[in-house]
Amino acid sequence: MPRTLTISLPVTDLKASTAFYTALGFVNDPSCPSGDGAAFLALSESIKIVLLSHDTWRRLTSRPIPPNTSSEVGLAVSCESREEVDAMAQAAAEHGGVIDINPIDDYDFMYGRDFTDPDGHVWGAKWIDLSAMATAGEPGHARA
Repeated sequence: MPRTLTISLPVTDLKASTAFYTALGFVNDPSCPSGDGAAFLALSESIKIVLLSHDTWRRLTSRPIPPNTSSEVGLAVSCESREEVDAMAQAAAEHGGVIDINPIDDYDFMYGRDFTDPDGHVWGAKWIDLSAMATAGEPGHARA
């Protein structure tokens, strides 16, 4: 069985958060039934998230839910192009997220934008041209 990464996130409004992540390209994960305070979503066969209502989260752990102004972890998703990065950021903004919480990474070899979901979880949409990274240290490769 291939390894997968599943990220569990406590969310204030399960319905709104499900809509947010669906707008970013996640789909309902057919291998796990959603309901009873949880939504299972997949970005690919190997990248999945579980959105948990605060009540459900508290049944699983006694660790506190961080305030939406903290950064408990930063999560990055690879994109196929600069345009896909911009589209993901736009979808985040249109569905309750806050975009460009950090300076935009804009280089010839890399482009990225960071945003939060409605609960303050930090995400980044990143495009990287690995073939161009070899020359990234040369003068003239940063975009202004």
